[in-house]
Amino acid sequence: MTILTTELADKALFLPREERAELVEKLLLSLNVPTQKEVDQLWIEEAEKRVNEYDEGNIEAIDGEQVFRDIRDRLKR
Repeated sequence: MTILTTELADKALFLPREERAELVEKLLLSLNVPTQKEVDQLWIEEAEKRVNEYDEGNIEAIDGEQVFRDIRDRLKR
């Protein structure tokens, strides 16, 4: 880190939690990283899509215990 970056980081650590969170959000936005709100919305859309596919009979549900057995079996290989 540059001296300026180090100084900014040191000062930012003394900000109240809410202000630090806002600063982080702004910095992440500058990197084109999706916000938590955007990620949450994407998960909501994915969940709704999967429920609709299930309701329409396009996909079948798999028992959770079976899913975990399959994962354990794959990890043993």
